[in-house]
Amino acid sequence: MPSQFIVAPEYAGTRLDRHLASLLPELSRTRIQELIHGNLILVDGRAAKDAMKLKGGERITVDAPPRPPLQATAENIPLDVLYEDADVIVINKVAGMTVHAGAGISTGTLVNALLGRGQSLSRAGGDELRPGIVHRLDRETSGTILVAKNDLAHAKLSEGFRQREIKKTYIALVQGELKGDHGSIDLPIGRDPLRRTRMTTRPTVAAGKSREALTDWRGLARIGPATLVEVTLHTGRTHQIRVHFSALKHSVVGDTLYGAAAQLIVGKLALPPLGRNFLHAARLGFAQPRTRAWIDIHAPLPPELRQFLHRLAAATGESSARIDAALAAYL
Repeated sequence: MPSQFIVAPEYAGTRLDRHLASLLPELSRTRIQELIHGNLILVDGRAAKDAMKLKGGERITVDAPPRPPLQATAENIPLDVLYEDADVIVINKVAGMTVHAGAGISTGTLVNALLGRGQSLSRAGGDELRPGIVHRLDRETSGTILVAKNDLAHAKLSEGFRQREIKKTYIALVQGELKGDHGSIDLPIGRDPLRRTRMTTRPTVAAGKSREALTDWRGLARIGPATLVEVTLHTGRTHQIRVHFSALKHSVVGDTLYGAAAQLIVGKLALPPLGRNFLHAARLGFAQPRTRAWIDIHAPLPPELRQFLHRLAAATGESSARIDAALAAYL
């Protein structure tokens, strides 16, 4: 049966989704937004938006049927294979693709695409939703992702990640001009207690809930109101690059979840929204699980990111050729 609530006057001015998250702790913020978008949450009998500001006195009706169980299902989805042998496969993941089912998403995933090509995948992780997955990329991050085909490869690669032997290099465009030519960000990361879809470096995280996180960066080019950087991860925390640069007040371009502007402004010109985060896993280096031969994989910068750089260069009077030369060693 649907639940009903009357909004108390003291909650006037509160967003609908945030108010419901406090009233219904058994529902995640993502689930609440799904219900709102599916017209299963009504305010005074009418459909509403998640950002709706409450006035007090409204009657909220919530109908939250159980989600169907998630599962990994083979789908015919094209993949860009960068490397493959008997033990591993490296995919150049596109932005917008989720790695595996979760948070209400069960279709269009990388795992489903791998199963759709008849791919044999490791089951060593013990999670039926994540066969073969030894690390992840955020949905809006593109680039190299390493997948294990068998249990031996999974065990070796997992140990390689734990020992920090696997090398991951990213290209990012961040807002503002970073000070210096290089630097390290050594800030622990934990789940944001106020917005569960985010991570944070703030000390408000309960003791013991944050984990060490280390990010190195090197500037490649300053382009007007932004800086193009090479980023090397030494730990693999959720949203690590995004939350670390946000903590420096230099959010990744396009990453509105972590404070980036919806559009990059150059003088009086607002560039068209990028529509994704400017974050790309450009290089991946690892030892082949069986032979231990070193393998170094490069993923080309997606066309939408290169085009955005060229538009930014044109708007600032920079040379696109100089920017391409700065990227040449990585892509």
